[in-house]
Amino acid sequence: MRNRATIEFLGLWEKLSNPDFKPLEFERFKTQAGSNYFVLSPQNWIESTNAIGVIAKSGRYGGTFAHKDIAFEFASWISSEFKLYLIIEFQRLKEDENIRLKLDWNLQRTISKINYKLHTDAIKDNLIPPELNNKQIQLIYANEADVLNMALFGLTAKDWRETNPTLKGNIRDYAQLEQLVVLSNLESINSVMIHQGIDQGKRLEQLNKIAIQQMKSLVQNTTIKQLRKINE
Repeated sequence: MRNRATIEFLGLWEKLSNPDFKPLEFERFKTQAGSNYFVLSPQNWIESTNAIGVIAKSGRYGGTFAHKDIAFEFASWISSEFKLYLIIEFQRLKEDENIRLKLDWNLQRTISKINYKLHTDAIKDNLIPPELNNKQIQLIYANEADVLNMALFGLTAKDWRETNPTLKGNIRDYAQLEQLVVLSNLESINSVMIHQGIDQGKRLEQLNKIAIQQMKSLVQNTTIKQLRKINE
């Protein structure tokens, strides 16, 4: 504890974790740290600064104990092997976290596909007369898909292809995470409105209002922002 770097670390931890920490005493210790005459015991540190990260107990079962943050720092200073294992484990945990977050992203895409299946089933059950041929059925599917495209993106699939002739796939392949979330919701809502027999024009108007409302909410969502950064 005579080391200046140790004092700075302990002081920083206390500033972040202890509202009753005495910064003036900490500054005094930091100024004196490293000199030949400087000596600092855990008890003196605790009593002078009102620190809580380190605990010193006397007696048969006594000793000096520290919060795990501080213990990790001390152990890393004592053992280079421990420090290396700590770095490796930290990186492994971060990689696991990133994998889980990417799974959340993929899960959202999967949910969107599932909801779209519900959406097309509703079209089949309510909008497609049984006497239509397959070509006519596909036209109705495409038409209903464009209801969602117009509500969320403001253009049809054809409009998007004409605007982006060099891009492969469709407009939904290039959607942002927020748009995928809203699209998933719109598919479910439109499915319900189709079953209720609501006219397509009225559905489009309502879906557009819902899309605007939900997008305004989601663009400010902290979790969505973090997921988008990880995906990028």
